Amino acid sequence: MSMALSFEFFPPNTDAGVEKLKLVRDELARLNPQFFSVTYGAGGATRDKTLALVRTMAQESIEVAPHLSCIGQQRDQIAELLDLYLELGIERIVALRGDLPSGMVQGGEFRFAEDLVAFIRARHGDHFHIEVAAYPEMHPQASSPQADLNAFVRKVQRGANTAITQYFYNADAYCSFRDAVRLHSINIDIVPGIMPITNFTQLMRFSESCGAEIPRWIRLKLASFGDDKASIRAFGHEVVLRLCERLMQEEVPGLHFYTLNQAQACQAIVQDLGLAH
Repeated sequence: MSMALSFEFFPPNTDAGVEKLKLVRDELARLNPQFFSVTYGAGGATRDKTLALVRTMAQESIEVAPHLSCIGQQRDQIAELLDLYLELGIERIVALRGDLPSGMVQGGEFRFAEDLVAFIRARHGDHFHIEVAAYPEMHPQASSPQADLNAFVRKVQRGANTAITQYFYNADAYCSFRDAVRLHSINIDIVPGIMPITNFTQLMRFSESCGAEIPRWIRLKLASFGDDKASIRAFGHEVVLRLCERLMQEEVPGLHFYTLNQAQACQAIVQDLGLAH
């Protein structure tokens, strides 16, 4: 069975991290992903590191999709990056609003991801395949599920090609969101974002900040393992594997893995799904 796979990295802060990520990337490349994406810190905080990683991968002819966050950025900054990506032969951009860095009060010249999507289209036409974010359990700063859905619809109307969701552990949330989008006559692919479970404390921290719900039964089971890392990983693997199996039954267009710059958990899930080629 074939399924479009993609993997997200973040730019490492150290030379050792850069070297380690090369090994992780090579491991995951064996799974024949459609592309790798690279995150972009709050307000462009990792701009130079993101660009360096994207440049390296592009020069090695690896399909790479840089994240581009617009909040706190000026139009000329975004235009310069887009021109650089064009020169590097980049064809896919993950267009996001992003978060303001702590202490920054000015939002820059873009308020929402839809503004960034429109800017990319106005400047470069159809050159870039634009990915946008989707939130099956609602964006944490949205005023209501309907307002969040409306914001997603506007991103698509401005020119988004496909979407990647925030991670979730409740497949019904994804299905409900997808069906609600279809009622607006929008038929773009909405690829579920998958977060492997390997570290309970870290997962709780991420989930609180991004609004992803960890179902009570999963949360309590993980907490019961304490510092037993092997049990956390084994249980986490089963939870995410079953989630992916359900999503595949729903005929999702692909699976996008938030790797946290680690290969092993993602590899194990892909292999157990029968998707390793």
